[in-house]
Amino acid sequence: MIIDVLENATMYMQINNRFGKAFDFLKNTNLLELNSGKYEIEGNEIYASVDTYYTVPKEKKMWEAHRRYIDIQFLIKNSEQMGYAHLEQMKQITEYDEDKDIVFYEGNGNFFTVNPGTFVIFFPQDAHMPGVEIEKSKEIKKIVIKVLAD
Repeated sequence: MIIDVLENATMYMQINNRFGKAFDFLKNTNLLELNSGKYEIEGNEIYASVDTYYTVPKEKKMWEAHRRYIDIQFLIKNSEQMGYAHLEQMKQITEYDEDKDIVFYEGNGNFFTVNPGTFVIFFPQDAHMPGVEIEKSKEIKKIVIKVLAD
């Protein structure tokens, strides 16, 4: 897991050869004007999903992880808490859904606040819980860039 601001994105380009295009999309797109939906960046290897939703208490959320894709989650509007834990600390509670590239877990992890302009990278070994409210529910606008992990 990595958390940083977009201005420092170049520090992470060597991790995956697709990160450059993902961060270019974040830097060169008017994210506030994007409607909710899917945006292809490089076919199924890199794509973005824009979503608007309301944060909820962590008791109403589940830990999740992905096997094929790395998440680059970037807050556009408002702040939320996100949770992180290494998969070795978690107990798998659902079968892996290959079509949706998602599996759910239970367990305990650490929570941190993510503000607009901040990105968080979750790798396949990272369980995460996004969309958690801070004090009260707020409307969030977020973009999640999915980067093929191979």
